[in-house]
This record gives sequence, C-alpha cells and structure tokens, in this order.
Amino acid sequence: MNIPALRERRRAAVQRTLGIGCAKAWSEVMVTRLNDKSKLPSRHVTEGPDRAPHRSYLYAMGLTREQIHQPLVGVASCWNEAAPCNISLMRQAQAVKKGVAAANGTPREFCTITVTDGIAMGHGGMRASLPSREVIADSVELTMRGHAYDALVGLAGCDKSLPGMMMAMVRLNVPSIFIYGGSILPGSFRGKPVTVQDLFEAVGKVAVGDMSLEDLDELEQVACPSAGACGAQFTANTMATVSEAIGLALPYSAGAPAPYEIRDKFCATAGEKVMELLANRIRPRDIVTRKALENAATVVAASGGSTNAALHLPAIAHECGIEFTLFDVAEIFRRTPYIADLKPGGRYVAKDMFEVGGIPLLMKTLLDHGFMHGDCMTVTGRTIAENMDRVTWNPDQDVVYPANRPITPTGGVVGLKGNLAPEGAIVKVAGIPAEKQVFTGPARVFDGEEACFAAVQSRGYKEGEVLVIRYEGPRGGPGMREMLSTTAALYGQGMGDKVALITDGRFSGATRGFCVGHVGPEAAVGGPIGLIRDGDVITLDAIQGTLSVALSDEELAERRKAWTPRPNSATSGYLWKYAQGVGPALYGAVTHPGGAKETQSYADV
Repeated sequence: MNIPALRERRRAAVQRTLGIGCAKAWSEVMVTRLNDKSKLPSRHVTEGPDRAPHRSYLYAMGLTREQIHQPLVGVASCWNEAAPCNISLMRQAQAVKKGVAAANGTPREFCTITVTDGIAMGHGGMRASLPSREVIADSVELTMRGHAYDALVGLAGCDKSLPGMMMAMVRLNVPSIFIYGGSILPGSFRGKPVTVQDLFEAVGKVAVGDMSLEDLDELEQVACPSAGACGAQFTANTMATVSEAIGLALPYSAGAPAPYEIRDKFCATAGEKVMELLANRIRPRDIVTRKALENAATVVAASGGSTNAALHLPAIAHECGIEFTLFDVAEIFRRTPYIADLKPGGRYVAKDMFEVGGIPLLMKTLLDHGFMHGDCMTVTGRTIAENMDRVTWNPDQDVVYPANRPITPTGGVVGLKGNLAPEGAIVKVAGIPAEKQVFTGPARVFDGEEACFAAVQSRGYKEGEVLVIRYEGPRGGPGMREMLSTTAALYGQGMGDKVALITDGRFSGATRGFCVGHVGPEAAVGGPIGLIRDGDVITLDAIQGTLSVALSDEELAERRKAWTPRPNSATSGYLWKYAQGVGPALYGAVTHPGGAKETQSYADV
C-alpha cells in the first residue's frame, strides 16, 4: 500500500465530508431558535425571577449573563487514569467545549465512571464491567436531569463506556453526538506489530514453555505504546464502528487513533454540530430507528466485530422502546458478508482502516451493494446515503474488501439456538475456516472461570473436549464476565482450534477460537447449561446455527427437578442490586423497563 497517498486521500475525504477548516455560517433563524428557551430543559434553572438562586451558582463559576441564557450543553466524559483508553478524553472534551461555545452554546463538563476490561480481566473485577454500562447510562441521565442540560456530547474510550454513553443519549433524547476517544497505536516487538491480545496469548505460551519470562517482560513493555483503546476489532472499536453506522457519531470520527491531532478537530466540530441539532430539533430517537440498528449490526458482522455487540445493540434499542433481540442481531449477521481484514481474525488494526478510508469506506461498499439502509438520519443532519455520496472507493488497499468480493460470504459472528440454548447464544467465526465451524465433543464442566483457567494452566483438559463455564451470566456471576484470560491461554498453548468452549458469560472482542457465549437461559435461573454433566456430548454447528447436547427433553426435565440454585458472593452492594434486576442476555441484560414504558422523555420536561 502507498501509505502517504492513502493518508492524503483520507484527509481530503474527511475535510469534504465534515467541512473541517471551513467557517460555520449561523443564520439568524438558527440563533433565534437557540435563544428561545421556552421548550428547553434549562429554562427550569435559568429563566425567570424565581430562578435567581440557581443563576447565582452559575455566576459563581464565572459565567456571564449571556452564557447563562444560552442553551446548556452537557459534555460528558469517561476520563480516568485507569487505562490508556480513557486518558486522552479530558483533552478532547476541551475541544468539544470550544466548539459548543463557538456555536452559541454554554458547555458544562462532567465525568462519569469507566471500568476498563483489560485491567478487570481474569479476576473478580470483571464482574464490574458489564454493570458499569448501566451505571454510566444512569449517571449521565441523572447529571443531565439534575442540572437541566439541553443537549449532550458524550466521550467514551473503553468497551462498556461506549454503549453506556449511547444508551444515555437515546434514553434522554436530547440532541446528542457521540465521540470515541480513539484507538491505541500498535506496539512493536522485535520488528513485529503487536497488540495486547498478543500478551494475553503469551501467558499461555509461558505456561507450556514456548516463551520465557524475560520475553514476556519485554513484550509487556512495548505492546501498548500510546493513549487509546485496544487497537484491533475488539469491543471498543466494534462499538466505535457502530457509533458511525447507527448515526450518532460524525463520519470518520470513530476511526482516528487517540494520538492523532485530527481528533481535536472532530471534537470541536461535534460541539458545533450538536448546536445545529438543537436548533433543528433533531434528536437521538429520530436517528436510532429499527433500520439504524440493522445498519449497526451489519457493520459489526462485516468487520468481524465483537460478540458483545449482540448484547449492546439490544440494550440501545431497549432505551428507544424498540425490541431488537439477540436473534434479530444474529439474523443480520447471517446475511452480511465479512469484508474487513481486522484483528483478531485478520491482519490489520483500526489505525490501518482509518488510513485507507475509515469506517465510511466500509459503509460505502456495504451501501453500494445493498447491505445498508441509506435513508437513515445521522448527526450531520444528512442521511447515511447523503454522507456516503462523496466517499469514493479506494482500490489501493486490502484492509476492506468490496462487499461483492468478501473474505467470506457470511458475517464474522453467528447466532446459535438449540436445546442447550433456547434463548440463543453467539459465536465469532471470523478467521475460522468453514471446515472447523462444526465441533462435537464431551463436556468438561466448570462452575466459574477460575476453575477452568486453573485447569487450562495445568493442562487438566483433553483435546476434543467442550469446556463449559457456567454461573457466569448476568445474574449468576453476577456481571457476565468475559473469558479472555482462559481463551487466550488456550490459544497460546496451541489448543485454540482443538477444543471448544461455551459459557453463559461473555467473550472479549479479542477472543479467538471456537468460543460460544451468551448461552441462555443462564445457569443461575435453571437454564440447560446448568444441567450439563461431564461427558455429555455437545455439538456446536456455526454453519447451521445450532448448539445442542445429546440429551432428550425427558432427561433434561429429570435433571431440572434435582437442580438447586447456586449461591454467589454478591450478597450486598451494587452487584447484589444489579443481580436483583438484570434481565437475560437475549434482550441485552438491561435493568429497567425502557422506552416502551415511558410516558415522557427527559427532552420534553
């Protein structure tokens, strides 16, 4: 690939699409609309004599009278010092605020939590990961409600923070734009590009003597060389791709790596654009429709994205009052070609795709060949088709294939159903040859990930077995942990294609091998996975879309009679609270009734 030429092509495309560097012309009509607060939430804290005490707090922070009576825009960031995914978000938030201020708005910055999966992985901390998605959405909602902000720009950098922020946007339904903090740059280990995935797999290599502790020490110091989220098509980059396809992010903005200076331009433009959305009364639920959700599922499959999207898309839909289950997602996956050659199943990382044309290049070929709905509205104020109109195909690259000449004809992620998973399950097959997408073997059952990881580390399993990890579902964990430490160790031992693994928990976007997650109903509520015994013969068929155990309905019914719930350690605190209310993975593991039960959205208070 001619990298300098590709970069120039990409830079020109970004400027054409967003108008970066061009002065924004604000008409008198738009300014007049923004100055009319009669229907904006902030009127409850800034307008009229009885709000003088409220205004005094704003004056105390240095705001002018003009700024107080402008629309108030929440700039929500998941900044923290936990991991490189989030470390650049504070800087990017400042650029957003400049854009808001330049477009006659008053930005109000606030932070929410993030749990970073890479650090939470492989121990009890991973139980906090999925629940953090709900806390992020809830805390952004409460901050916006409590202070009566009129619009929202949300910045997120790590796995669950992306869907959490998007869930808050559609829940609140005030004009909103999503900003991804950007991906990390790839590391270099003795001349070879590496990611954190290589480190997780290196643990398995050390266990079997294929790597020394000295080499592991060297690798861990170079694998993550910059700010940004994990660079391959793991969960963060998958949901970043979703943010553009679903219409909540500006074109190209989700592809630019965190260290690139162009990120600040995207952020400033988002601040300006959210004011346009406010003036034109374009809201998230005008954007996130059934068709938009289908577009989102399409780019996940086409890019070989994370199975976690099958959990997050139903949850985003739930906030809108749209029923879009794991089975709906799986149906889109089934008919979508796999066209982006991205790690962990392929060769490239997010930076590479951005250099050759970004997420719009992926969307363009999918749209041209009939796999996307072009009439969906986006935060640009234009439709997907209108955004793509000036995107040209780049023939001088091999990161993204044309949709009519795919890597494989069906998506990189497949939904499964059968007597072992009546509520469905999900498997990522990107990079797995078709002849290896069917697996039959005896079960080896583990209650919890730690027991399975210990068996893997000690080689206490056999080739041809199906490892079953249960009581890791949303309620049973609680928290539906990811199993990357276990799956990566298997792969590092050279056993990634010699055993299969199923769980009612989740897998990381970095997981490789025949690994089935989201098995439902989960063991904690009496699902069939909780009834399996060592030696039961399990068949996983990603071609036919089935997951079954060679037991009759009568045998399963007899075992259910003898089954009793297994207690877990979450007897107090947030995880206890989460376990009481969380629903099944089929519907996104959500914790409240959602938009369907709403009588008034926050935007209309």
